[in-house]
Amino acid sequence: MRIEIWSDVVCPWCFIGKRRLETALADFPHADEVEVVWRSFELDPSAPTEPTTSVVEHLGAKYGGGRVAGEQMQARVAEIAAGEGLTFRNGDALWGATHDAHRLLHLALDEGGSQLQGRLKEALLSAYFEGGESPTDHTVLTRIATGTGLDAARVAEVLGSREYDAAVRADQQQAAAFGATGVPFVVVDRAFGVSGAQPAEVFGQVLQQAWDASHPALQVVGGGAVDGEACGPDGCPV
Repeated sequence: MRIEIWSDVVCPWCFIGKRRLETALADFPHADEVEVVWRSFELDPSAPTEPTTSVVEHLGAKYGGGRVAGEQMQARVAEIAAGEGLTFRNGDALWGATHDAHRLLHLALDEGGSQLQGRLKEALLSAYFEGGESPTDHTVLTRIATGTGLDAARVAEVLGSREYDAAVRADQQQAAAFGATGVPFVVVDRAFGVSGAQPAEVFGQVLQQAWDASHPALQVVGGGAVDGEACGPDGCPV
């Protein structure tokens, strides 16, 4: 079973949804046969590559109410995150572009498969939300990427080029084709979609439904032996 998750590394609901999906997988009897792949979705492709505005300032300007309103919004989502064991401290983090972070996630998938990509995704989310670090800063990205196992030379090569631009765009286009307008957006076996950071119970139901769809139970015709016309544990009557 393959789970593909469209998300951004600065999306609070993506981190919350990640924890809820992990809770569902912990109770899923076939979890060892599940592969999780992270897909790119830039919430704001126009975000600055040289950020100067904090997250709370950006929220207050975008939705109104200034910094105070931004702090209130931040506090509300942090309270929900705490219920999933997360401690958000990113209010004063700089708001900026995430394109390069997404390119490194594609590099990780190519270089080390979904396991390495998963480690990098977790580290990027944690660095931003729990550490207040900017995912736009190449120094931060390099430290995180190499710390999770990526080769330093390849990280520098990717960050210094436009490699994986097309892969990021392709993910965005596929999300649009699926009808996704926000993230997280979870797709299981390209057959079942889940929009938003749903409760763990919902993720669990979808996992089971997808598993049952790909592993249908055998339909037995005839209802079994009739008048001894089959061999059983007691032998073969004739």
